[in-house]
Parts: sequence; structure tokens; C-alpha cells
Amino acid sequence: MLKAIMSLAAVAFVAAVAQPSVANAQDCRNRGTLDARYCDDDGDLLADLPKDKANWKDPSTLIFSYTPVEDPAVYENVFEDFMVHLGKLTGKRVRWFAAESYAAQIEAMRSGRLHIAGVASGATPYAVNLAGFKPLVAMEKKDGTIGYTLQLIVPAASDIKSVADLKGKRVAHVAPSSNSGDTAPRVLFKEQGIEPGKDYEILYSGKHDNSIMGVVNKDYDAAPIASNVMERMVARGMFPKDAVRVVYESSPFPRTAFGVAHDLDPELQKKILEAFTSFDFLNSKLAKEFKDEKGFKSVDYKSDWSAIRTIQKETGVTYTQEGLSKLKNE
Repeated sequence: MLKAIMSLAAVAFVAAVAQPSVANAQDCRNRGTLDARYCDDDGDLLADLPKDKANWKDPSTLIFSYTPVEDPAVYENVFEDFMVHLGKLTGKRVRWFAAESYAAQIEAMRSGRLHIAGVASGATPYAVNLAGFKPLVAMEKKDGTIGYTLQLIVPAASDIKSVADLKGKRVAHVAPSSNSGDTAPRVLFKEQGIEPGKDYEILYSGKHDNSIMGVVNKDYDAAPIASNVMERMVARGMFPKDAVRVVYESSPFPRTAFGVAHDLDPELQKKILEAFTSFDFLNSKLAKEFKDEKGFKSVDYKSDWSAIRTIQKETGVTYTQEGLSKLKNE
């Protein structure tokens, strides 16, 4: 079923690429790493609003999606309060889109079928460059930060004590677009003398929760995962915290970016931003799921995702159709 979905998504993506580019019809002075259909004349690394107002979108129904980690059905319920609030502020109907993968989420926004999304940190540059995604906010922790860390976890009884002990092991990575689950460990572990894919076997799990439960059940020897995902799974009682050990932890990275399609009417974009910043987070279902968060905080893609873009560049990531295709094939 998933392969069929991804095949259909691939066809949709190729069709979208074949369509005339809006940006090509404009006087585009700067594009940077953005896809050919977008312009970045203001230099913020994000796709500019189309110059022709006829290309601004103001849909009667807004489609919302959250990064595909764990069970999408669970998160539809978790975000219910926010979607109701969003609908009241915008005067629009709001519907949930259950993305099966990072690539499917990006393609949905690129094709105009997705308007608002929470995109995983590592997938955010792909969404920005390939789909015109415009990050607005991230969840703010109670200590005022928006970060999470890469944690290398192993079964509690494992003889692995450090990154150096990964040689010859079977290690679960999440997906090629995942920052903490793939690109960051490729750079950070190599700095410690261990090259993923060469010194140990990489097995892609598809999602952080799959990697985590795989370590808990000893299907994998180890896994680099996002700290916030494991915290939520422990809080929900999915496994005892002492079932795994953390043998390595990175410096913080920004968390999931919540944002909009670049071509939404600017007044609608303002209302959506207001919906995030005015939402009564602490008295919502979101607070029960994301226990260490207190609300949404504005982000700046150019500065906040600088380290992630650097890591992706060092690992040979390209924000192209070919680059996205590689995500589907893993």
C-alpha cells in the first residue's frame, strides 16, 4: 500500500515539475537553492510571494498536516483543538492530511494540496526549497528554547558504551531526510572516527518510533533518534525509560517547523501566524501530548536552520527532484 502511495506521489511530483514555472515568468534576480519555480529576491532563503496577485491563494478549506512520526491518527486528535482555533480565526474549514512520509508531505504542498504543515526539522530545507514552504513557528519548551538533540540509544544491557563501539553493528537510521536520524549522525559520528554505512550497517526504519521500538525490542543494536520523540513515547508509557541507554547526545537542533505555503494570500498568512501565537496551548490537547512545551514561538529559517543546512551540504544533500527521489527509494 505504501509503495503504491509513493508511486502515485512520484507521478504527481513529475507532473508538477513539468508545469510552467511561475517564477520563470518573473524577473527573478536571486534564486539560491530554491527550485526553478520560486524566487528569493529578498535573500531570506524562502520563496517570495508571487508578484502577480492572481497567483495568491485563498482557499475556503485549509489542509493541515503534521510531520509523519508515529501514528498519524493519534496526532489528528492531538491537534484537534488547534485546528478548531485556526478555523475560527481564519473563517475557514480546516481538514487534516495524514502524510505517510516526508516526501508525500512535501509533494502535497508543492502541488497546492497542502496549505499548513508541521515539517520535521531535517525535512524542512527540502520543503522550503522544493515546495515553497515558509516556516513561521516552532513549539517553545518551558525553558524558552525550541531545541531537541540527537541521541544514540542502545538496549540497556548492550555492551555498546560509545560511538566507537558501533563498528560492525546493525544500526537503525530513520530516513535520508531526517536530521537527527540520518544526516547529523553521518557528520557527527564521522568526526569521532566512525563512518555510518562503512563502519556499521545502516537499516532504514522509516520513522523515529520504529527506530526506538526496534532498539527496545533488540531488533537493532543501536539507533540515532530525536530526543523529543523518545520523551513523548516514554511519557505515553510505550516502554520503560530504563529499557534503553543514551550513549551519545549532540548539541541542540531546532524542532519541527510549523508554517505555510508561500503563495497563500498575505492576509491569510498573517491570520494563520496569529492562530499559532494566540493559541491557548497549555489548556489544550497539545499540552497533554507535548508535556515539556508551553506554546508556539516565531522562528527564522535563515538563522535557526543554518547548522542543519550545513550538515546536509556536507553529506551531499541536493534539494532537487533527484534528491527527493532518493528519499522515496530508501
